[in-house]
Order: sequence, then C-alpha cells, then structure tokens
Amino acid sequence: MPQHRSVRAALTALVLVAGLSVVPFGTTTPALADTSAPRGNIGAFKQDFVQDFRTNATAGGQFAKTYANSWQPYPDGMSGMYYSGRQISAHAGFMDVVLDGKHGAAGTFGTPTGAWDRRGGKFSIRARALGGDGNGAAFMLWPTSNVWTEGEIDYPEANFEDAPMSHQHSMKKGKEVTATSASTNGSWRSWHVYSIEWIPGKYVRYLFDNRVISTVRWDVPKTSHRYMFQVGNWGKAGHLEIDWVTTYRYTG
Repeated sequence: MPQHRSVRAALTALVLVAGLSVVPFGTTTPALADTSAPRGNIGAFKQDFVQDFRTNATAGGQFAKTYANSWQPYPDGMSGMYYSGRQISAHAGFMDVVLDGKHGAAGTFGTPTGAWDRRGGKFSIRARALGGDGNGAAFMLWPTSNVWTEGEIDYPEANFEDAPMSHQHSMKKGKEVTATSASTNGSWRSWHVYSIEWIPGKYVRYLFDNRVISTVRWDVPKTSHRYMFQVGNWGKAGHLEIDWVTTYRYTG
C-alpha cells in the first residue's frame, strides 16, 4: 500500500498498518451521522458487506474486537507511521478516526478472509472530516499483491482543507505515480457519499452523492484488490468520521 502523498505529496512508499483514541473536537451532530446504509443489490452489483457502526466501541482493543469482521487494521508502527488501534473508536453511529498530528491510521474494510479478493464491484462510504488541516485521507482500492502496476484507484482522496478528488493511476511500470484525476468540487466538512464502480478491464466510474463526476476507461485493474483507507501522522487536530461503508461484488 502506498503511503499517500501530502495526502499526495508527503507519502510515497508501500506499507501495511493498525491502532486508536477519542478526543473531543468541535461539535458532532449524531443525527447527521445516523443515516441508514443502503441495503440490497444494484443490478450486476450484489451487496456483500455493510457496516454502519451502530455498536459503540472505545479505541484500541475494544474497537478491534467489536469490528473484527468489518475492519482489518494494519500493524502498529509499520514504517513508523500507523497506529490504528489507538486512533479509532465507534460512537454516535459512526467510526471516529482521531487526527492528532502524531499518529496515523490505516486498514482494510471487510471480513478477515473476504477483504482481500475484490475483482470489480461497487464501493461506497458516507464520510466527513472536522479539522485536520494539513492532513488528509486516501480511500483506495489497492492490489492485494502489493504490485503497483496492477492498478491503484483512489477516491475520495485529498487534504481535508481541499476538495475531495478521484485519482486513477497508470498501470505502466515506472509511470505509476501518474494519475487521471477529477474533483468533486465539494467539501470534506459536510457528509457526502463517495462511490466507486469498477468493471474489471472496462471502466471505473466515480460518483459523488450519486452524481457521476468521472468515468475512466484506461488503466482499469483486472486483479484482486482490497478496499481501504489511510490518514497521516501530521497536521492539525480533528476527526475523520465514517457513517457507513458498503461493498458489492460485480457479477456481470
């Protein structure tokens, strides 16, 4: 997994990670987070995973245990960057990732066995960020093999003070950092739904609140990927909040 760049500029190597803790930041309105995740199939996309974080769990071991079938954190201290266990909790109906400028977090959504073999599908989250300027998030589909030329799909990705974007990376060796990008022209500061629709070898479509912002028909992966996110260990204090996450298998 690439540690992401500023988000884009400050991270570049391939790594794996885990950890969690909750600090109050501003005012969270639970009612805004307490929406229902979508249920049911969508055409050739067959829903196979839903998590809406309705069970409260404190940071560290309790969160990891409670959501062991939904969240696979990366090991603490990988490359000195990620400490997911101490940064993440669940309360008020959402997953709360604390941004403290010292600890990052990263991991993969899904069951311990099912999270690693995604070949096409639809991937959706509802999320927002409070504070955290100078930090940012990268939600991505990353090759299970960790071979970058098998394709990297990032959405949403950007620093939290910027508009969330999509980035679909080149699959040519030596050119992987090059990406086809599109902006949501939106803001991390409000709740939004971000969806990726991936048809292996054909196209990747990016949706912002169910509105298509981009469809890319080149550099389209065909191999197994995992659906994950990461935040860095820099920037101002804040929170990344994830209301729900759901994934679908492509059966077309």
